[in-house]
Amino acid sequence: MNKFVLALFAAVLLAWFYPPLGSGSGPLSLTSLAHWGISVIFFFYGLRLDRQRICSGLKNLRLHALTQSATFILFPLLALAVIHLFGLIPAGNPFGTPLSALALGTFFLAALPSTVSSSVVMTNLAGGNVPAAIFNASLSSLAGVFITPIWMRLYLNASTGGSALGSTLLSLTCQVLLPVALGIVLNKRLGWFSVKYDNGLRLFDQSVILLIVYTSFCHSFAERMFDGLSFPALFLLAAVMVLFFFTVYGMIGAAARLLKFNREDRITALYCGSKKSLVHGTVMSAVLLTDPKLAGVLILPTMIYHALQLLIVGILAERQRRALAAGLEAPARQ
Repeated sequence: MNKFVLALFAAVLLAWFYPPLGSGSGPLSLTSLAHWGISVIFFFYGLRLDRQRICSGLKNLRLHALTQSATFILFPLLALAVIHLFGLIPAGNPFGTPLSALALGTFFLAALPSTVSSSVVMTNLAGGNVPAAIFNASLSSLAGVFITPIWMRLYLNASTGGSALGSTLLSLTCQVLLPVALGIVLNKRLGWFSVKYDNGLRLFDQSVILLIVYTSFCHSFAERMFDGLSFPALFLLAAVMVLFFFTVYGMIGAAARLLKFNREDRITALYCGSKKSLVHGTVMSAVLLTDPKLAGVLILPTMIYHALQLLIVGILAERQRRALAAGLEAPARQ
């Protein structure tokens, strides 16, 4: 299994054994450190963005429309259908039971933007349209700052543990959009730094995510938010995440065939449209909620989905790479 995924679950285990270390508050607390680390992550993300490479993927409007629709419309609507079919989230108290909290976390997952780095990496591995993947992943990342909070207003407001929409958007703009914009502005001068030290920056990104996950679960464990949550329930949640992935993956694939996409565009739509961002999940869980003890519960489905999507998409991308190398799948003719 991916080392980062193992580290994620190790962080949760550490939070379970000793929550006081990460549940403290104050200017020098781990929570505050993670807060500042978020802005640094997105600054370096902006610094990596090559505007010419992004612009080269602008023309394929059908591909962009399908990918973004899958991310921000198909995913949430599927989650809403299941939630309302089984009545999983009670009105006025979405965190009332472990089951309702996990259902809310699943809807939160569905409303998140796509990943950036892993979507591009997997698209490249499978022989997809990499410039279009960069464009779609970047667009999704920025659009999610506004779209995810709007979706979450269906269940989260001041009376149910959520922050006001205005303050949420302001916080995300300051923590995410402004650092990204600054990074893009400095790309021409400092873009070489992000290329030269890419491995180190990736390690920094992962370290900050681990810190956010650790502190979120420390708050949740300290307040006993997971009491009543059994291992069978977690196993069922993992099974639901796998079903969720393959349902969306299959629907995107069917739409791509209906639209007569070539192989490269189909792979891009599949990998960018079916994945969800743990980075945005950890950031938004802290901003959307007024009570930090709820954050660990909210991001649990995202953590599990993240681990499973890396495993599943890694296997699928490798199979497609081998099929292309063996001549079983023909690249598109230009």
